[in-house]
Amino acid sequence: MSTARGARARARIEVTAAIKDEARRQLAAEGAAKLSLRAVARELGMVSSALYRYFPSRDDLLTALIIDAYDSLGEAAEFAHAEVAAAGPRERWVTVCTAARRWALGHPHEYALIYGSPVPGYVAPQETVPAASRVGLLLIGIVRDAHRGRGLARTPLPAGLKTEAGRMAAELAPDLPAEVVVALVASWAQLYGLIGFELFGQFNKVVEDREPFFRHAAGRLAHDVGLVYPEPGETAGGPHSA
Repeated sequence: MSTARGARARARIEVTAAIKDEARRQLAAEGAAKLSLRAVARELGMVSSALYRYFPSRDDLLTALIIDAYDSLGEAAEFAHAEVAAAGPRERWVTVCTAARRWALGHPHEYALIYGSPVPGYVAPQETVPAASRVGLLLIGIVRDAHRGRGLARTPLPAGLKTEAGRMAAELAPDLPAEVVVALVASWAQLYGLIGFELFGQFNKVVEDREPFFRHAAGRLAHDVGLVYPEPGETAGGPHSA
């Protein structure tokens, strides 16, 4: 690569980062629905036509911000998990959940972008899926390790759910029992519901000491997916079967 081409590449990276930083400031001040390319360009001292060379539309900019947010959340969860990778499955599960909560509390506007109200007129493209899947895949991996090792407790499914459960398992984790995959999906939704309730104020005057409450709730989610055997220093939460 020539010196001139390298300089242009670096300049593009720097301008792209500046655009996204300004867009994040607008998200914090106005919310995603009011994000405007013209306003971003104005704050950066750019003409809007120049900004369009980096992001052709508002939706392209939103997609970049969404991928960045999911990747940041995924990195935080994966880093925390790496610190306890040798621990038991329940501790690993609670650690990942706690890392997701901690990230959300530190990045409330980005969390709202990916798990808050949908942005009117915006449909997330397929390219957001790999980043959005990182935490979910981490949790699935923990449950998969337990299934291959000490085993999982299983809750029988009602007859009316078995067909859908089989479809979900085939699509998400074909090596896990269908009833476990159903519990995983429910726990994934409940995890982000817990975080959202705290972040968006629904726990005000209801839950005051929130970290121990959250860790307890995350432990119950671990129980729900079948991680019911005791960790060191704990008593069993229920039967387990291979």
